[in-house]
Amino acid sequence: MEGVRRLVAAAKGPGDLALASIHWGSNWGFEIPEDHRRFAHELIERAAIDIVHGHSSHHPRAIEVYRGRPILYGCGDLLNDYEGITGYEEYRDDLALMYFVTMAPGTSRLARLRMVPLQIRNFRLQHPGSSDRAWLASLMDRECRKFGGRVEAVDGALELRWA
Repeated sequence: MEGVRRLVAAAKGPGDLALASIHWGSNWGFEIPEDHRRFAHELIERAAIDIVHGHSSHHPRAIEVYRGRPILYGCGDLLNDYEGITGYEEYRDDLALMYFVTMAPGTSRLARLRMVPLQIRNFRLQHPGSSDRAWLASLMDRECRKFGGRVEAVDGALELRWA
């Protein structure tokens, strides 16, 4: 962690945001391993990372807001080379989210996190129907509640709420 801290300190100037993009976790499932959570917290606490972007899963996973900074544990796919592979239908890897993170100026704290639901069909993105958007909203709300957040549908998109 000390090496990451030094690299961030050397590169991050006043008003800059530092984002760590990490390929971690399994391709399928919603469990967030405790060591991933600890590592993400340490990145924020010790290395001054402002946004933790996790990727590897082929479907969206929970989001946590820790010390005012977002941790996206698994963002899923926008391009999916798994299309047509069977055995994982319960995860709905055809449904995707595009994430729009707004940080408060001068504080490096999360101000807003908006997600736009999309559906992947024939390697193309399209807007999903209302029942698919509702399924995705329910899923994200269930998973984010485990970390003290909740997700609400707002004007065809999803918004993260946190304390």
